[in-house]
Amino acid sequence: MKLVAIVGRPNVGKSLLFNTITGKRASIVDDESGVTRDRIIETATWAGVQFNLVDTGGIDFDEKNAWNEHIREQVDIAIDLAEVIVFLVDGMAGLTANDHEIATLLRKTKKPIVLAVNKLDNKQKRDNVLYDFYKLGMGEPIGISCTQKLGLGDLLDAIKENMNIGEKDLEDDEREKAPRIAIVGKPNAGKSSIVNKLLGEKRVMVSEIAGTTRDTIDSTLKYNGKEYILTDTAGIRRKRSIEVKTIEHYSVIRALASIRRSDVVILVVDASEGLTEQDVRLMGYADEQGKPSILCVNKWDLLAKDTHTMYEFKKKVDLDLAFMPYYKSIFISALTGQRTGEIMKSVDFVIERTNTRISTGTLNNLISGFVATTPPPMQSGKRPKFLYSTQVSVAPPTFALFVNDKTCVKTSYLRYLENNLRKSIDLTGTPIRFLLRDRDEK
Repeated sequence: MKLVAIVGRPNVGKSLLFNTITGKRASIVDDESGVTRDRIIETATWAGVQFNLVDTGGIDFDEKNAWNEHIREQVDIAIDLAEVIVFLVDGMAGLTANDHEIATLLRKTKKPIVLAVNKLDNKQKRDNVLYDFYKLGMGEPIGISCTQKLGLGDLLDAIKENMNIGEKDLEDDEREKAPRIAIVGKPNAGKSSIVNKLLGEKRVMVSEIAGTTRDTIDSTLKYNGKEYILTDTAGIRRKRSIEVKTIEHYSVIRALASIRRSDVVILVVDASEGLTEQDVRLMGYADEQGKPSILCVNKWDLLAKDTHTMYEFKKKVDLDLAFMPYYKSIFISALTGQRTGEIMKSVDFVIERTNTRISTGTLNNLISGFVATTPPPMQSGKRPKFLYSTQVSVAPPTFALFVNDKTCVKTSYLRYLENNLRKSIDLTGTPIRFLLRDRDEK
């Protein structure tokens, strides 16, 4: 699929333009400059042509710091991969020295460049402002207003004209069919390093500074002939550590949203810290949402194996995650590559398990056997009778249990049924659900 990159200095409206074209709030928009640090990619469609749009961090030649070096590196990768570049400038602020330097940088790429002048809300002043930007030598500037959605059709037409379009670029829904993998965890656990390792490229920023990733970042991964969408998310700290209405606050909201729309959740944990209270909360949230989960213990190479064996580590984790004993765990090092090949194998494994179907006959035989072995306790002088069972859906596997009176069935007894069902059918990595139904209930 064709790639179009939006490039410009900080705070010219790149993220707002990105969100407006894609129709998604995938990139954070804030008055503070320098909010976008990584490449954010989403699919967009115009006039029947589908393409990937990339939002990049603002280029500032005056700033000399570690963040700016990271941003420039990501912008350079986006420019290198893009077929068409949208050079966005600020019509309200006027032409700047930074704009001239970026134009010089882009001319060296020899790629089609569409110059867009943003924040031109006043149509009467538009022509006068646009005239000034001819000095950049980037062709005819296109006046737009992201806030008022003016001129966007002309901009998209120009993007399409500069594409070399083939049949494979026509709109399709293949991306939506690809399983989504949300990679979550506390700041600095190694989430971005794992994404880069899986993709085989430096797709997202990696730094020892916690909180480098602020947005949720989608990347397409091909593994064993299949496509997957990896979502790297902002590190999630405890709520009281995050100020409301800060950029980090919105980043965390999006990270939790990525769990809700995912097909698999990978919780990345720093082996030297162990499983924290916040990690347990995240696994609990994935369980509530019915998502198959993988506990990925990263930086395993840093532990002294004589005192911290895998068995001892897992024994403690089992206690912390007693509410979801089905979790699947892997122990890796993204830095050295140790056992990173297990990540996608585990993803395929839990996807298969969460889509497990048990025939009605097998399920009824199993439930009947469990009930006969340990009958349900009396409740209000009445003993529940399990009449019939059937599976009603997958992802997660969901089973309807028909009883004479569902109010008599205790939660602890459902847990007994679940534990025994898991012993009979391998459902590692996926939650399951029981729906109690009265005899005559549909």
